[in-house]
Amino acid sequence: MKKMLSLSLVMLLAVSVMLAGCGSKPKEETNAGGTTGGENTEAKSDLKIGMVTDVGGVNDKSFNQSAWEALQATETETGVAVKYLQSKSDEEYIPNLNEFVKGGYDLTWGIGFQLADAIKTVAEQNPDSKLAIIDSVVDAPNVKSVTFAEEEGSYLVGVVAGLTTKSNKIGFVGGMESPLIKKFEVGFREGVKAVNPNAEFIPNYTGAFDKPDLGKAAATTLYNKGVDIIFHASGATGNGVFKEAIARKEQGQDVWVIGVDKDQSLEFGDDVTLTSMIKKVDEAVKRVNQEIIDGTFKGGAENLTLKENGVGIADTSTKNVSADTLAKVDEYKEKIINGEIKVPTE
Repeated sequence: MKKMLSLSLVMLLAVSVMLAGCGSKPKEETNAGGTTGGENTEAKSDLKIGMVTDVGGVNDKSFNQSAWEALQATETETGVAVKYLQSKSDEEYIPNLNEFVKGGYDLTWGIGFQLADAIKTVAEQNPDSKLAIIDSVVDAPNVKSVTFAEEEGSYLVGVVAGLTTKSNKIGFVGGMESPLIKKFEVGFREGVKAVNPNAEFIPNYTGAFDKPDLGKAAATTLYNKGVDIIFHASGATGNGVFKEAIARKEQGQDVWVIGVDKDQSLEFGDDVTLTSMIKKVDEAVKRVNQEIIDGTFKGGAENLTLKENGVGIADTSTKNVSADTLAKVDEYKEKIINGEIKVPTE
């Protein structure tokens, strides 16, 4: 009798476990890991958006990072699945873009002008796909191109540098010498010249966007020449500029760095970041993502200027920039917006 009762209990327990298993839903996998986003465990959308970085990488503390943060925000707010692929060389651009396009992603981003040729190739080979690019114009009906008036934002931080320098020597560190980076350099130079025509302006190009050691070496050269303010437009290479400035600050030297693309004081601190030239990459990416969600996406090009609030200076500039200097920045900003000043690009 005891044996029969034990056997019945065992069978009852087994049936209960089976029923419990059948009645519960399998746990959804979250988008975790180095190449995906995701805090969302309950998807609210079937859409997928992918992003391919340039060689600067997703953690460049600059525009790649801004773009990725925008995709993560889109995922959090709407449930769209997002993922990035990091390119370690130019040869990886087309394969990385194709991974998303062939994988049925609803939008594929290319971040940076270096991906322009690859975006063009993939877009032509896949006319039913939708792609978008930051910092370059790709003439294809299925590509949205977003560019910025970097020269205008750079002009404003040039005004800050020209009115703040004590040594009267101001430097610029660029990544690869290209029409895009020249816009940063020329705009910055013209802003300095507008308020301090006697200041010496010294540019230094590293030839790379992913080499912090080269940025550090370039900064060392400039600071050793007496430069006390450096504006960089060099992606992750600029991390080395900050590293050198921080080391000199610790030694008591009065040197500064002007950040680029996003508020870099949030990463490197107010002690070394004089101000930052903001490029609203994150807002542009979120807006185009929303077009995919709303079904209103169209190819074409748009250039975001000071007038559209596409560029500017960091709100945290009040911490290190005098009120009088910021008033001058506002004055020159209005002159650019109303067309009184036309900032050159080369």
